[in-house]
Parts: sequence; C-alpha cells; structure tokens
Amino acid sequence: MHSQLKPDHGYPLRAVFVPFPLVAFTFALFTDILYWRTSMLMWQNFSAWLLFGGLVFGAIAVIAGLVDAFRSEATRPAIPETIGFAVVLVLGIFNSFVHAGDGWKAVVPNGLILSTITFVVILITLWLAAVRPLAQEWRLNHD
Repeated sequence: MHSQLKPDHGYPLRAVFVPFPLVAFTFALFTDILYWRTSMLMWQNFSAWLLFGGLVFGAIAVIAGLVDAFRSEATRPAIPETIGFAVVLVLGIFNSFVHAGDGWKAVVPNGLILSTITFVVILITLWLAAVRPLAQEWRLNHD
C-alpha cells in the first residue's frame, strides 16, 4: 500500500536565512552579559560584529521572504511571524547603533537592555511560528 502523501511545494527560501540573525542576536546578548561581568573590551567587539552579521543575514532573509511571498501559499510567511521578525531587525539596528559607542556606556545598561528585549521578541516570534497550524504544510501534499 502506498501513501497518498507526495512532495508538493519547494522549501521556503527564508527558512535557510532566518536562523542566522536570530542566533547572532542571541549570542550578542551573551557577549553583552560577558562584557557586563568582565569589562573586557573584546566582548563589546564581539557583540558589535554579531549584531552586524545578524543585520546582514537579516536583510538576506527579508529578500528571501519576499521571494517566498510570491511563491505558493504554503511557502508564504505568516503575518505574525513576519511582524515579529521585522521588530527583531529594527531592534537589532537600534542595538547596533548603541553598540557603536565607546566603552562601558555603549553596552551597559542600554545595549544589554536592547539585547534582552530583542531576545524576548525572538522567543515570541519563534513561538508564533511554531503554533501556526500550517507551519509544516509546505512539506507534503495530502491530496
């Protein structure tokens, strides 16, 4: 007996790029905490580079999301997770500007607070994406 499930849609292109900024912004929070606890300037530099890398891959993910929006409905990003990702990127931009300052004042407390808020928004966005009823619909067609 053969299953009626067959591959129907391509892989959502944005799914390849979206994890990079989320991981980079999360690690920026970790390096901000390390800078706060140790005062080693190296951690501030790591945070700045992680924020930059997250923003670069975030821009690529936005382009990939636009491509997915014009593909099939199954690969189209949902509105709540799209808004969440946009908020994460805007917070990342502001956080990058804050981290562009020199020394302690660039990270503590404003950069640390922004990194924490960004991390919380990342968690909310991931939760919204996970509870979406058709989150895995792109994988198989049940016809």
